[in-house]
Amino acid sequence: MNLLAFDTSTDTLSIAVQHGADVWQHTGPGGARASVLLIPQVLRLMAQAGLSFDRLDALVFGRGPGSFTGLRTACAVAQGLAYGARGGLGLPVLPVDTLLAVAEEARQRYGCTRVVAVLDARMDEVYHARCEWLPGDGRWRAEPDFGLGAPESVQPPAGWTVAGNARERYGQRLAPAACHVLALPTAPALLRLAPGAIAAGGGVPASAALPRYIRDKVAHTTAERAALRAAHQDGI
Repeated sequence: MNLLAFDTSTDTLSIAVQHGADVWQHTGPGGARASVLLIPQVLRLMAQAGLSFDRLDALVFGRGPGSFTGLRTACAVAQGLAYGARGGLGLPVLPVDTLLAVAEEARQRYGCTRVVAVLDARMDEVYHARCEWLPGDGRWRAEPDFGLGAPESVQPPAGWTVAGNARERYGQRLAPAACHVLALPTAPALLRLAPGAIAAGGGVPASAALPRYIRDKVAHTTAERAALRAAHQDGI
């Protein structure tokens, strides 16, 4: 299978190209730089893999939740590349939940099969979802409604692992009694999730390759920021 995958939902840019059984990958600074670096790095990896976009079976990207700018970047690039492939006939796109990719990365790196996937949402909040690996089916089962709230709102069941990038920022405020591992929604994790997504009919046309937003507000007013600072200081 020939696939291109990328994720720009965090401060890390992750890209991977699969050509048959071989994988080429890039990991580097993301954030505001992702919009500048993504396409050149994609072209570099595609050249290394000896692939053209017309030979891809699908394009996979992390649809969110995550950075608003990062999600818009990934979506725009995925749509543009998919629209232009195969002489304008288009390429199937697989939008994959970033929290599911976090769980898959935790499974691959640490052997975790019951994961509370958590990503820093900024604004003193985290995105979170419970994900359980079903070995008989070879896939993840995740709760359909992802959570967004203060780090203290994450309540993992006993024996579950908290995986993600929020522990360093929030420390003991985030599930202090749980086991924690660092895991990001990497492009190789997206590649591993792609066959299951394809089998489940998850491929969509470029026009339907849209971000998954959990938060509907990206900025606080001046008064709201002042109230948040005051509340934080009161809690120290």
